[in-house]
Amino acid sequence: MTHKNPLRDLHRFGVSVWYDYVSRGLIASGELARLIEEDGVRGVTSNPTIFEKAIGGSSDYDDSIRVHARPGMTPTDLFEKLAVADIQAACDLFRPLYAESKAGDGFVSLEVAPSLARDAAGTVADGKRLWAAVSRPNLMIKVPGTVEGLQAFEDLTAEGISVNVTLLFSLERYMDVAESYLKGLERRAAAGKDLSKVASVASFFVSRVDSAIDAILEKRSEPEAKALLGKAAIANAKLAYQHGKKVFSSARFNALKAKGALAQRLLWASTGTKNPAYRDVLYVEELIGPDTVNTMPPATVDAYRAHGAGRFS
Repeated sequence: MTHKNPLRDLHRFGVSVWYDYVSRGLIASGELARLIEEDGVRGVTSNPTIFEKAIGGSSDYDDSIRVHARPGMTPTDLFEKLAVADIQAACDLFRPLYAESKAGDGFVSLEVAPSLARDAAGTVADGKRLWAAVSRPNLMIKVPGTVEGLQAFEDLTAEGISVNVTLLFSLERYMDVAESYLKGLERRAAAGKDLSKVASVASFFVSRVDSAIDAILEKRSEPEAKALLGKAAIANAKLAYQHGKKVFSSARFNALKAKGALAQRLLWASTGTKNPAYRDVLYVEELIGPDTVNTMPPATVDAYRAHGAGRFS
């Protein structure tokens, strides 16, 4: 008898589950392949903190460090060698899904250097360098949603590089992100280049918004304020979703879609519940909707597999 898996079920609602963690051990042990096969995981997100934990918290990288380390090599250069190898291996595991979904899923994200957050030209150069180093079509270059990051995002999109725009907290900034995507696609189309392999997600952060707003509400004594605890992040995310629906059904986008363009999807990030008083799958269950991605840390994946209840939000 097969047991129903709530994680797999999310895909029925149009939600792609991505895994917010990657490490050499996860790949070498076969666990990532199992997550893809059994849990229906359809992508991976990474960031420098995740890699730092993976490299510092295990001996999995010791042999590679011995092989790659050279006198005079910076820690950043060595880190990148290790990270690129892991990202390539993860991309290869997701390659069949990427092909089957026609560039709709199967992506693995790798972040540009955080120190470039205020440097548009530097972000573009770093993004192009990492794209070439990984050399996989299902890579997504992760770029921060700063003003400079938005310019870099537009430029990278025009170059045909798939981008995950991260650290988005406000509706206004998300509106700017969607606009940058359209501009990048329009530039690419004007140059007569293929649009069909350029994908993007906008990583909209959830639990951190509640953490910030709840801290303000906790200081208020009115019952109305207490009633709003744990509500701001989901409301904020739903406003962004409605804006995205409007943009990606517009005549302007449809003209690009006719040339093969893919809609940018909202990706719910920071979906681990930080407040123990809230349900541990709150930011999954409350944000189920077509054409969304939910990138979950391992604990949230385990929790949703155990007791998630899917329904349209």
